[in-house]
Amino acid sequence: MNFTRWSARLPGTQRRAAARTEQAIAPAPRGDGSVPAARAERPTDGAETAPPDGPAGGPGPDGIDELPIREVLDRIPALVALVHGTDHRIAYVNDAYVAAFGPRPVGETARVALPELEELGLLPLLDQVLRSSKPRTVKSRKASSGRSYTFTCTPVTLPLGGSAAGPEEGGGVLVFAADVTDHAEAAERLRTSERAQRETAVTLQKSLLPQELEQPDDLRIAATYQPGGTEAAVGGDWYDVITLGGGRTALVIGDVMGRGVRAAAVMGQLRTAVRAYARLDLPPHEVLQLLDGLAAEIDASQIATCVYAVHDPNEGSLVYASAGHLPILVRDENGTIHKAEEPTGPPLGTGGWLHTSGSVPLGPGSTAVLYTDGLVERRSEDIDEGVASLERALAGATGTPQVVCDRLIRALGVTADHDDDVAVLVLQHPARAGSDAELFRNAALELLGGVEAAPRARAFATGVLASWRFSPELHDLGVLAASELVANSLQHGTPPMRLRLRRTDRRLIIEVTDGDDHLPRRRRAEPADEAGRGIAIVATIASNWGSRRTPGGGKAVWCEFALPK
Repeated sequence: MNFTRWSARLPGTQRRAAARTEQAIAPAPRGDGSVPAARAERPTDGAETAPPDGPAGGPGPDGIDELPIREVLDRIPALVALVHGTDHRIAYVNDAYVAAFGPRPVGETARVALPELEELGLLPLLDQVLRSSKPRTVKSRKASSGRSYTFTCTPVTLPLGGSAAGPEEGGGVLVFAADVTDHAEAAERLRTSERAQRETAVTLQKSLLPQELEQPDDLRIAATYQPGGTEAAVGGDWYDVITLGGGRTALVIGDVMGRGVRAAAVMGQLRTAVRAYARLDLPPHEVLQLLDGLAAEIDASQIATCVYAVHDPNEGSLVYASAGHLPILVRDENGTIHKAEEPTGPPLGTGGWLHTSGSVPLGPGSTAVLYTDGLVERRSEDIDEGVASLERALAGATGTPQVVCDRLIRALGVTADHDDDVAVLVLQHPARAGSDAELFRNAALELLGGVEAAPRARAFATGVLASWRFSPELHDLGVLAASELVANSLQHGTPPMRLRLRRTDRRLIIEVTDGDDHLPRRRRAEPADEAGRGIAIVATIASNWGSRRTPGGGKAVWCEFALPK
């Protein structure tokens, strides 16, 4: 790029014609005849072109093209330096450059006379500009003075001297630095504010997640939450494990569609609501139906995806309902991967949808994975490809639930600078054998009704609890509870009826089911009442008790006793 032509493009000048520009620059003196003189070395004997007439001694409105190029460079607030040759010797620095970094001797190399350029890493950039003849820009470099500058290095052609054959030309670099300190400081304040907001959101997010997962008797569970990288705002991913009693466990994972503190706050409200609704022991689709209405009330502009699943060890399956969430993946004892795709409704907060429940087998030896979209969604590929990658990773991931979590995170390429937050919940239904299997037993009796049903139930409970070698006190309490639950079902329920006894390594569970869907409640019996004390007795002697409606109609009433450690 020709230096004389470049000058006509500076701000505040107008390029009239090439001839007038050359005429305006021609009178500018050269220092030693090889390169233009520096600002500090310009002669002051009046040889320089006199300033045109105008206000305050400046050029008139029509005299801009007559202004010498060095006068233009000295008057602009940006820093300008001109170097020439492969060793980048100083040809010129303007007043703004001198004010910022001090006087600079003409003819010295940039490495010696312009230490600030080496400090800012610009000397290699000067070599690149000379070799490529293309301009280069580096943004917001901070000097030792504390000021920040954006540097643009532009190749120029300089006259090196005259001869009979005409002037010779050489390569040089024009260094143009704009002071961007205010912009840099504003950007840093913005980054500091964003970091503080992100730390607040991460702290809120983690405080709203379970600090310690509940560990049910029949499952082994682990979970992992990883926030997005420093450039990504924290989302609203969450998970939870809720023991429902009677050996059943609810598992939840969800994702609020939003970022920052607001998404984390909505997530916390939904998680709290899920735990409250779970205590009602409702079917999964009814829980989602309640959450759907609540999500719209919390914030109509926020929607969330969610999966709510219930594991019943007596059924050997995972009953679930999904609100726009990704499918649960289950690896069975043979290593086959099952994907729970149906049924799936729209996200929570959309309203007007009747959710339904589905089921997927979860027998002994199986492993299930619930996850959010941050684990499988990538901008460069379809989300189905990410789910397929997760299936392949799960097929080869063995070990404890926590080990499986970590392996899935690594296999899917989730790192500390990931662009989205990730939540993963892994549960295993271990296959037990030997002495461990002796601690997990089941026994059931079909009750046909009639006067003989109660004596048969007591005799059955007596024999089973004796064979399980419980202490005499726990044996008697178990028989009493079974007798009271059966009597309550015979009086208020309808066939079919069943008594089920189950023991784990932590508790004894007694459950009675019948065909009537009216749930019992505990009430205070008056001294003259002949009935109404059965549930009160069970609630008094048992560690916990409850009731729920069964999917096919009817109800189940249960109680449990904690076993001594």
